[in-house]
Amino acid sequence: MQQPQNTEKADRRRTVGLEAQEQVGVRSTDSGENTMMNGTKFQELVLDRNNLNEAYLRVYRNKGAAGLDGMTVDELLPYLRKHKQELLQALQNETYRPRPVKRVEIPKPNGGKRKLGIPTVIDRLVQQAMAQVMVPTFERVFSDNSFGFRPNRSAKDAIDRVVQFYNQGYHYVVDLDLKAYFDTVNHDLLIKFIEQYITDPWILHLIRRFLTSGVMNGDWRTAHSKTLTYTLTNKRLERLGLINMSKTLQSIQSA
Repeated sequence: MQQPQNTEKADRRRTVGLEAQEQVGVRSTDSGENTMMNGTKFQELVLDRNNLNEAYLRVYRNKGAAGLDGMTVDELLPYLRKHKQELLQALQNETYRPRPVKRVEIPKPNGGKRKLGIPTVIDRLVQQAMAQVMVPTFERVFSDNSFGFRPNRSAKDAIDRVVQFYNQGYHYVVDLDLKAYFDTVNHDLLIKFIEQYITDPWILHLIRRFLTSGVMNGDWRTAHSKTLTYTLTNKRLERLGLINMSKTLQSIQSA
């Protein structure tokens, strides 16, 4: 087993040659809603060698605990070197099935428990590869006042925006939180929202597989993936009017 390496150059040497040999044509968005990316193939983009290598590097750098199968991030590369063709074929022919996520609970500051789901490292790799391709599509249509779980945006940026609004005369704050949103999100409605921006049946099928992969904690429940779910649901919250409420209100969304 290879030891973790400290530099990006060294990380690059860890990448495994993951690339698709067959692609199918699909539809997606370019700018705004319901716009075609002519000639673009989502399966080709997700399974592109560079995209998969970048996904591997991000999963490796993020570390994290093992999922239900017990595989660690340090064991992922040896697995991929041995099973990459098997994994790619399963993704290409839509027989890939994500494993249930491992349920863990961590304490909240208020004394309660926060439930987390830990996917396997293989599922995290696939999720990351999907997210890297999907995020640019949604970034073009997200509200500028949305900061939660978006690239190059942070809680500090959200606070700075709040200060700007305060200086503009908005001095009242309403703090809203959706209780157990990710545990109760309606998958059919979520997919319907996604289809307004991405209509590729291959990636929609894979998203639904992840959404319904389940949680193992002595029982069986619907799963959600942090990598994908926050990207997918941010736009749905906007469409529900929870981010852009009216011309007389200013709203900020953060984690």
